[in-house]
Amino acid sequence: MAADTVARSTLALQFARFRRNRLAIVSIWLLALIVAACFLGPYAFPFTGEDADFDFIGAPIDFTSPHLFGTDDFGRDLLVRTLEGGRVSLTIGFLGAFVAGVIGVLYGAVAGFAGGRTDSLMMRLVEVLYGFPYVILVILLSLLFGGGNTALFAAIVFTLWLTPAVIVRSQAEGLARREFVEAARAGGMTSTAIVLRHIVPNCASVVIVYGSLLVPEVILSESFLSFLGIGIKEPQASWGNLIQTGTSAMSTDLRLLLLPGALLVAVLLCLNFIADGLRDAFDPNDR
Repeated sequence: MAADTVARSTLALQFARFRRNRLAIVSIWLLALIVAACFLGPYAFPFTGEDADFDFIGAPIDFTSPHLFGTDDFGRDLLVRTLEGGRVSLTIGFLGAFVAGVIGVLYGAVAGFAGGRTDSLMMRLVEVLYGFPYVILVILLSLLFGGGNTALFAAIVFTLWLTPAVIVRSQAEGLARREFVEAARAGGMTSTAIVLRHIVPNCASVVIVYGSLLVPEVILSESFLSFLGIGIKEPQASWGNLIQTGTSAMSTDLRLLLLPGALLVAVLLCLNFIADGLRDAFDPNDR
């Protein structure tokens, strides 16, 4: 109980330090604004990103027309399509990072706590999975699941849970020998309860910092795979396939690239500034 109290008080002090980082706080507000725009913005328009307006095919930016940022070559509203694509990319990014993080944290905590042969076997499996080429894995899972969002999500999660597992395992290995864990064992607490109530909470600072780095990695992975044509397929939009379309037309209409590209860059910068703030706040050598 005393160890849990100390961990909570330390966590509170670390978050207090984080709140003093103005760039990180501004990044949180900007990120929240972009997320709100992507999830709520499309409902402000009487059409969806897949609806074609044949009276405004390839229309330029015009704030007096129904299509504020114009349309693409199929007459689809670029702003609505970009916001809907952001909804897909952000959902995969945050949900994929959460699922990969949970799997990695639990796997690493169990391996580090168990130790011995169990730890060795579990980490050998991680090393084997590290050897799978990422793009080939996506293609194989696409064939297995029949393509689409499920295959993309499974491939991202299947690949990205490995690093948090390795990080948490090294933390859990040291925590397993601490006095409060020995006291919990002597008190009759089960191994599952010890992992969930003592090992995982005491790895919280490492998990939070790495989780903030995992979200942009997942978003960038989705965008990269969709850019290659492996991920989200037309007519559904994501920032990746919108950027791919904009890149192919950048010599004639740079607008198609700038809007989704600018939002993707803004989100990645915000997440990196937040991750830097968390790293500085949780750094034990910086007091």
